[in-house]
Amino acid sequence: MYSHILITGGAGFVGSSIALDLAASFPGTRITAFDNLHRRGSELNLPRLAAAGVRFLHGDIRCPEDFRALPQPPNLVIECSAEPSAQAGYGGSPEFLIQTNLTGCFRCLELARESKADFLFLSTSRVYPVERLNSLSWREDDTRFSLAEQPEGVSESFPLDGARSLYGMTKLAAELMITEYAAAYGLRCAINRCGLIAGPWQMGKTDQGVVTLWVAAHYFKRPLQYIGFGGTGKQVRDILHVADLCDLIRDQVTHFDRYSGTLFNAGGGNSGSLSLREMTSVCQEVTGNQIDIAANTADRPADIRIYITDHRRLTTHSSWRPTRSPQAVIRDIFDWIRTGPGHLKSILD
Repeated sequence: MYSHILITGGAGFVGSSIALDLAASFPGTRITAFDNLHRRGSELNLPRLAAAGVRFLHGDIRCPEDFRALPQPPNLVIECSAEPSAQAGYGGSPEFLIQTNLTGCFRCLELARESKADFLFLSTSRVYPVERLNSLSWREDDTRFSLAEQPEGVSESFPLDGARSLYGMTKLAAELMITEYAAAYGLRCAINRCGLIAGPWQMGKTDQGVVTLWVAAHYFKRPLQYIGFGGTGKQVRDILHVADLCDLIRDQVTHFDRYSGTLFNAGGGNSGSLSLREMTSVCQEVTGNQIDIAANTADRPADIRIYITDHRRLTTHSSWRPTRSPQAVIRDIFDWIRTGPGHLKSILD
């Protein structure tokens, strides 16, 4: 077992969830959460991390000198840090996006190389090209768009030529860099291309964290918009509960020999998919509230009509399965908002 696990982006939604899960699962392992607290709301995780015995280190992955404050070299780096929005960089400079996602990953790889640490990378389904995804044959049903081909969704063999978004570019480039480091320096690495991750403690915004955004809008009774694709709200994503992701990461940490050198899609799959319109119905049922939702027909850069994760390569390789439904995700987020810190409304607004 690892003696020291470093989780970058460790105070964020995904990083803190993984840190807390690993701390509970491996009490003899030192867990360090490394984060610059750039995203508002991440500071709320610091008391939770401390209570679980997770050491927090304030630092920025773009700054190699910040790693020098680590209490000891890690022997596993879990790279969760990212500017995670597919809309990032459009209409302005992409510098922060590229410096964080690409230069930051390079700094983390250098730390792993110097420490001889294993490396687990959280990538994204956004590495798949937008035009190719939107060109898949589809049909319009009552509440959603559906794929007329590839009903299991998008697999790891989906073609990668074409534009994907500035965000997706940084994550794909990081994947390539990790592969080169593994070959050049003998690093043991594994990559997860995660679908849409959701659950409690995600500070949902209009460009990232759509499930929390939807639940919060219903709970606080504020309006929303169906944006793009005719403004019908029929665009579809599969949803992965963060607890299901933690189950996967725990298995990978426990059996890294089995996962070293692998790249997998990790998502909720076809049975875990919802359209925005269907999500609205679940939110109405769970919260008891109805809100105004306007139709905005303007398409945004990098928006996708349908994305469903084909995770069969992963589920064939391991015993892992996503077990929590989108309805369970929404209920868990609702319970968190309802009983969580009193100033959540100001953050989620």
